[in-house]
Amino acid sequence: MAVPLAPLATSTTRSAPIDRQLAIASGGQVALLAALAASVDLGPVGWLAGLTYAAGIHHLLARAARRAGTTTLGPADLVTLGRAALVAGVTALVAGGLAGAAVPAATLIVIASVALALDAADGRVARRTGTASALGARFDMEVDAFLVLVLSIYVATLIGPWALVIGAMRYAFVVASWALPWMRASLPTRSGAKVVAAAQGIVLLVASSQLLPAPGTAALVGAALGALSWSFGRSVAWLWRHARA
Repeated sequence: MAVPLAPLATSTTRSAPIDRQLAIASGGQVALLAALAASVDLGPVGWLAGLTYAAGIHHLLARAARRAGTTTLGPADLVTLGRAALVAGVTALVAGGLAGAAVPAATLIVIASVALALDAADGRVARRTGTASALGARFDMEVDAFLVLVLSIYVATLIGPWALVIGAMRYAFVVASWALPWMRASLPTRSGAKVVAAAQGIVLLVASSQLLPAPGTAALVGAALGALSWSFGRSVAWLWRHARA
């Protein structure tokens, strides 16, 4: 079922560098999923989920780059693009497992761990090369958010559907901002919020490993959810006060 992702079309007769970069990334994505399928049973649903995520993130990235006037992905963006490929692999594994395929938890944890570990690398590369940008920061954030969502889906199959709240909270915030313009203002950078956000992926990985007893896993995920709720609540309160002021 491996269907290569088609390169994104451009408005010029000659493709921009970013389109060539994404075309190469598409081929690499298919190769990664094929390598996974050779060792585990992804099933058709797993293949479809992995390819759909990759196609979606590539399309959104190309569109955002055009709006920002960017024609080439920088070194840090390429690191994030590699992380997105790993997230597509995690997505394929989780979706395949939900559809009944036999997916080893160890494989999922290894790939997700590498994706999380590389989260610090793209920012470091951006700073060292002087290529930090709003586009790169947003791309990094979207990859992180989707990985947390997919991991929360997997953990929900282990401890209950309430774990989905961790992955869904950020998307609920975005949907709410569509209806409430005051929630679209820029938030101040807070170290506490960064720590809480980073902890979510780590906690979900630990929960996915099932190394802890069931009550311990539930307590750990519950604590992470509590911290995330506090962080989002604090942000909403700040936005509300800022809007009224």
